Amino acid sequence: MPLTLPDGVLAFAARGPAWATWVERLPRLVDDVVEEWELVADGPATHGWTALVLPVTDRDGTPAVLKLVCPGEEEEQEALALQRWGGDGAVRLLRADPGRRLLLLERLHRRDLTEEWDLAACEVVAGLYGRLHVPAPGRLRRQTAYVERWTDQLARLPRDAPVPHRLVEQAISLGRDLVADPASHGTLVHGDLHYENVLAADREPWLAIDPKPVDGDPHSELAPMLWSRWDELAGDVRGGVRRRFHTLVDAAGLDEDRARDWAVVRAAHSAMWELQDHPDAPDRTWLTACIAVAKAVQD
Repeated sequence: MPLTLPDGVLAFAARGPAWATWVERLPRLVDDVVEEWELVADGPATHGWTALVLPVTDRDGTPAVLKLVCPGEEEEQEALALQRWGGDGAVRLLRADPGRRLLLLERLHRRDLTEEWDLAACEVVAGLYGRLHVPAPGRLRRQTAYVERWTDQLARLPRDAPVPHRLVEQAISLGRDLVADPASHGTLVHGDLHYENVLAADREPWLAIDPKPVDGDPHSELAPMLWSRWDELAGDVRGGVRRRFHTLVDAAGLDEDRARDWAVVRAAHSAMWELQDHPDAPDRTWLTACIAVAKAVQD
């Protein structure tokens, strides 16, 4: 039976020509790899922000998922990271074709850390940090190269941009210091570790998925945990962000000052991307969240 693409995947085509081409080719690509790898579709396709995911069984009847990853630099080295981890703290990679961005992964449950109390979830993630932050493979892109580029872009942000200029200047200074610091590389960093990217599993209680891996600094990992589940912080944003921050730092044994610097830099970069992507109508709620995170970790 021909693959029916979810509406959300069909909507990817609106993101640009490369996305449209990828979406158009997806059904044929799925048919080809299912045949080549002797898989059997085992349920309807789902998707995340950057990939189509199809439940399958292999020729032995073992449940797995086939992940077809979109065109994009951040996702290009996912297989390299998963191979390096070997299933320790992360979903196990069963087979990969990096050229076609195909991953065959162990099947996990749908339940993620959004269903747990946020501070308990922070402790889970902090425990994963210690397992995922291993020496980086030599071929992995350096986080500092990205930070250098984004810091230069931040420096070109208009002074009247809807982000406090003092925060912009602080993030530029911190970003340049971090780029120049040798401690900012050498470790495999997940890059996007938040509540929805940790799933329940059979062989372990929780495993990380969907890395955007870089050769970087473990202290940079905290930001996605601070700005996720934002609605739950209503009424006490400062206190809620600080509780998450200190839970992560203390449980993982990280340096508080360095983690704070990275949180400020990542929050400023995220606000900048929103202004770049939507110059005429930026999401004010998101800008407010980024600014609030940067302020809360410093108060």
